[in-house]
Amino acid sequence: MTLVRCPTCQRELEWSPDNKWRPFCSERCKLIDLGNWAAEKNVIPVTEKDDSGETPQDFTPAS
Repeated sequence: MTLVRCPTCQRELEWSPDNKWRPFCSERCKLIDLGNWAAEKNVIPVTEKDDSGETPQDFTPAS
C-alpha cells in the first residue's frame, strides 16, 4: 500500500484507483486547489525569450 499526503490539507491517504479524487483526499480539497490556480496563488515560473530566442539577462516578470 502506497501512502501519500493530500497537497491541500496534508492528510495521509492511500494511493489507489479506488480514490477518485487522488492525489487529493476529497472533492473539497480538489476544488480548493483549483480555486488557488484560478486566483493565480499557484503559478509555474517561466522565462521569457526575446525574438532572437535568447533569454534576456535582466528579465523581471511583472507582478
